[in-house]
Amino acid sequence: MKNKQAMELYIHIPFCKKKCNYCDFLSFSGKEYRYWDYLEALMRDIRRYGGHTVSTIYIGGGTPSAMPIGFYDKLFGCIRENFFLQPDAEVTIEANPGTLTAAKAVEYKRVGINRMSLGLQSTVDEELQTLGRIHTYTDFLKSFEIARKAGIANINVDLMMGIPGQTEESFKTTLSRVALLHPEHISAYMLMVEDGTPFQELYRTQPERFPNEEVVGNLYEMTVAFLAKKGYEQYEISNFSRGGYACKHNIGYWRRIPYLGIGLGASSLIDDTRYRVTTDLAEYLKELSYESEKLTMTDIKNETIILGLRLKEGISYSDLKEEFGEGFAGRTIARLGKYVEEGFMEHDYDRFYFTTKGYLVSNTILSELME
Repeated sequence: MKNKQAMELYIHIPFCKKKCNYCDFLSFSGKEYRYWDYLEALMRDIRRYGGHTVSTIYIGGGTPSAMPIGFYDKLFGCIRENFFLQPDAEVTIEANPGTLTAAKAVEYKRVGINRMSLGLQSTVDEELQTLGRIHTYTDFLKSFEIARKAGIANINVDLMMGIPGQTEESFKTTLSRVALLHPEHISAYMLMVEDGTPFQELYRTQPERFPNEEVVGNLYEMTVAFLAKKGYEQYEISNFSRGGYACKHNIGYWRRIPYLGIGLGASSLIDDTRYRVTTDLAEYLKELSYESEKLTMTDIKNETIILGLRLKEGISYSDLKEEFGEGFAGRTIARLGKYVEEGFMEHDYDRFYFTTKGYLVSNTILSELME
């Protein structure tokens, strides 16, 4: 990849204070003694891949805000020494209430972090306990205030639908409370029961505790309508923002912009090749080890459809024709026609996109669109 071409940078922080009951991300607790060793490994890899122009940075986890004071001073010093960071770059850090302090937030602002994603999930403390979160709603409010006072002017709040015991009334309370804070961005995800998590066992033994598919569908439709009234534009299946605050980094993923992943288990997309770093912490600390896969044209076409239709703007015949030729574009649009008739999709000239009803069954539809 040419160094002058702008790319996105993702940095993975796998450490947590406590693993949540629904989480299957690459993360773990009880490894505090590895924090500084991990920082050295991150900087090793940043130096290895330096020279690129970077348009966005996203620090995800895990719980990036669990890292001690000074961690990001050193990390961003290394980033700026080795990459050219565009002046208007969006720089995001994920933070969880219970780990964010005023001193940390000041450090984030000082090193150039200008966007924070706060993991709330629910404003109902009983639901937070069920999820295994380490914080309360009050803790979240303190964290939100800390971020604002530090000068973070772009804040996302993560919410979750489908929590065991959650009702339409309790989620409406969560939406209303969050909207009163006027965050620039809200992400609202539907809970997925993942293999190997405590929730998998809970679902096996007590499935009645989880809201059923109809209830979750109602929660989603309520979310879309409620946030629209509050001035939030839906630009992706789970993401809503005020004008100008859509997450540039994530939009880059969905548009297949090249990105470099640094850290344990991190993925990259460069020159239509996917790279994935080892998930073995001891191995990673010793040396950079990764696997790579060159994407086929079929892979690229399928990704373009799947990722493009996640966005509210959808996909267009013209774009598909220009990139892949008239045959593929025509076949794809022909397949989409029946979903328009069934109310799962809409179209504007040659652009097709999901309706709210369609988003609820999008996984099934997308599987039928694959080449």
